[in-house]
Amino acid sequence: MTSLPDWMRPPRAEGWFAEDLDRLPEAPRHTELIDGALVFMMSPQRWWHGHLVTMLTVALMGQCPEGFKVGREMTVKLDSRNRPEPDLLVTDAPIDRDRTWLAAEEVTLAVEVVSPESAHRDRTVKLRKYAEAGIPHYWRIEDEDGHPVVHVYELDGPTRSYVPVGIFRGTLRRPVPFEIDLDLEQLVAGL
Repeated sequence: MTSLPDWMRPPRAEGWFAEDLDRLPEAPRHTELIDGALVFMMSPQRWWHGHLVTMLTVALMGQCPEGFKVGREMTVKLDSRNRPEPDLLVTDAPIDRDRTWLAAEEVTLAVEVVSPESAHRDRTVKLRKYAEAGIPHYWRIEDEDGHPVVHVYELDGPTRSYVPVGIFRGTLRRPVPFEIDLDLEQLVAGL
C-alpha cells in the first residue's frame, strides 16, 4: 500500500478550509470541499451530463439580461468549510477574471446535474447547504430515461430553506431569476 501524497493531508487537525483549495494545485480538477473534507470527482463524466451542462449554459447565456453571467467550473464559498462546485451557476455580481470562486451572496442560481456518484450530495447535502448559505434559486436536473427533468427550488428567506416550486419536463418557463423559457428536450437532442 502506498502512502498518501503530502498534499492530501489536511493542514490542521480541524481539516480543510475554503481558502486551502487554492493551495492544492496537485488536486484533481473539480475538487470540492464539503464540511471540511475534500471530495474528488474521480469517475469519468457521462456524455449526457457534459452535453446537457454545455447546452444549458449556452441556452441560459442567450436568455440572461444584461448584468447576469452564466458560469461553469467555479466553486462557491458557502462558509469557511464548504466550497462546492455546482455544474452551472448564474451571477449578477461583477466578475474578477482571476478569481477561482464566488461568494454565496454573489450566486443567484446554482444548478446540479445529478450523476450516480453525486446523487446523494445533489439531492440532500447541496440542497440544504445552498439554502442555508442564502442562494436564492437551486435547480437539480435528473436523467429520466434520457430526458432531463428539472426540480426547481426557491429560497424561503426567513427559514433559510428551499421550497419546491415545480418539476419540469419538456419545457421550463420561469420568471425568476430572470425570464427563462427552455425547451428541455432540445438540450439533449441527438443523443
